[in-house]
Amino acid sequence: MSALLALAGCSTTERTARAPVEDRGVQLPSYGGSATATKPLPGAENAGKPGYYTVRPGDTLIKIGQDAGQNVRDIVRWNNLENPNLIEVGQVLRVVPPAGTVVAGRPATVPPVPPVVPAVPGGSESTVLTPPAPTVTVPPPATPAPPVASGSEESPGFIWPSAGPLLAGFDEARNKGYDIGGKQGDPVLAAADGRVVYAGAGLRGYGNLIILKHNNTYLTAYAHNQALLVKEDQSVRKGQKIAEMGSTDADRVKLHFEIRRQGKPVDPVRYLGAR
Repeated sequence: MSALLALAGCSTTERTARAPVEDRGVQLPSYGGSATATKPLPGAENAGKPGYYTVRPGDTLIKIGQDAGQNVRDIVRWNNLENPNLIEVGQVLRVVPPAGTVVAGRPATVPPVPPVVPAVPGGSESTVLTPPAPTVTVPPPATPAPPVASGSEESPGFIWPSAGPLLAGFDEARNKGYDIGGKQGDPVLAAADGRVVYAGAGLRGYGNLIILKHNNTYLTAYAHNQALLVKEDQSVRKGQKIAEMGSTDADRVKLHFEIRRQGKPVDPVRYLGAR
């Protein structure tokens, strides 16, 4: 799809990552004076327009940025947020760059409207990344689906991000990607060329996390790292070492790896070649 992936000067990003959502639909507290009318929510005039997102309960700027495949700092800048540590339910945010702006050192083109994340039981919207379930050893499918063609917008040509053994395969209900084993400090590699849209530890269940945006269709996520070796907005090349394997927010040393297509987790077996 919350952009929810330690940097020099990262305090703004981390504070932004934990920005609470304020619900202005409840009655404001009284401090001895009379109640005043609720002011219109910021950006309300853009509700429903392409390239804009209406904040919902439970949202954070990280989640919103991940949904849109954008850097949190860019969203703060595009919306002139005076207090990046606070977003409000019903507030409407621009989540695509204005025409002519520069993102990560290149002119930005307006991508398609970010896809709506499928609803989950109870009517709430799922986040971009759902914390993985406890490790369950699952062998690769005996008859994998046909591979997706590489070298295009449909697939950037992914490689395995680690040489370790597969501990758990993809399960749409329980495990949104692959769990790959290894030793503390083993290299974690970028699965394809891309740009770092998140690097931090703001998503519970993922530990030290990196998210790469490869094009307007695909994101990859790399979780539980011991150390992060890249920063947000940095461009990386396929096979580049971006982190060291670890066990942050996990029960053992491993890499949790996800491929997301239009914000939805997909089975990596369709995209990764044989080892």
